[in-house]
Amino acid sequence: MRELHAAVPLARDLRAPLTASAPWLTTVLSVQSAHRRPRLTPVAVVAGPRGSGGPDGLALLALATAGPVVTATLLGDGLPVPGGRPAARLLARDDDAADRLAAGMLGVLTALRRPWRMRLTGLPLGDPTVRALVRRRPDAVVASARSARLVDDLDALPADALPAGGLVRSRDARDLDAALPGLLAGVRDRRTTDLVRAAARLHAAAGRLEVATVRDGGRLRAGLLTLLDGGDRLPWWGRSEVGGLREERGAPLVGVSLAGRGSVVRAVVDRVVPLLPGGSPPARPLSRPAGTG
Repeated sequence: MRELHAAVPLARDLRAPLTASAPWLTTVLSVQSAHRRPRLTPVAVVAGPRGSGGPDGLALLALATAGPVVTATLLGDGLPVPGGRPAARLLARDDDAADRLAAGMLGVLTALRRPWRMRLTGLPLGDPTVRALVRRRPDAVVASARSARLVDDLDALPADALPAGGLVRSRDARDLDAALPGLLAGVRDRRTTDLVRAAARLHAAAGRLEVATVRDGGRLRAGLLTLLDGGDRLPWWGRSEVGGLREERGAPLVGVSLAGRGSVVRAVVDRVVPLLPGGSPPARPLSRPAGTG
């Protein structure tokens, strides 16, 4: 959390989205620490500054250590974010910082004793750290996908389709608390409900969230949480029995995946192969050099 807050100026300079900023990711850390399963260990990889000041690069990872393989994802992966545009970031001030950040991320993983895999998703096309990872690890697989965004058409609903109370939009935290039980009804994933509650309340307190509701008596017929990121409105979480919410295709996202054997497996392979029938010491170790997996 200390590294996250030290990188606030960097995130601001790079115009990182709200979902890659300190308030949102602090909430993610709190939610993850409150849940024992899946057990995720947060790791901050920092590219230090050339001079004085804050970091030049920051990657916030989560390591899932259950099972035989350690899986590294971006902090917050799998939790609900506004769709339609890349929600994650690997913060890097320039190409040099991106290269140092990629080296640091690989260094963390190749130092593990167990086999590992990295799966990073939700990044923007052309991310410089992804390019640096591919240069260092040509076996990395980069894939793109089209995002989907939630579209707010509640204002276009005809008056006769709405109950007597009509559509109400508010930034009042009390209206948010009144709407949350109905918005989260039926959601069984506790991590999801905890993140929506905590992040919504935090951003409502900062004036960065709007709640739209349609009520019939005391029953919520439609509700939508919209994050306010500067001048952007980001429909985030909603449900409706009267229409007015739909999905459409959004911006493309990029992801990168790669894997390694771990330091113990590499050492065993290099020692055992020369002992096989007809085997002889290889010209170079079969395991990759340090820093390559």
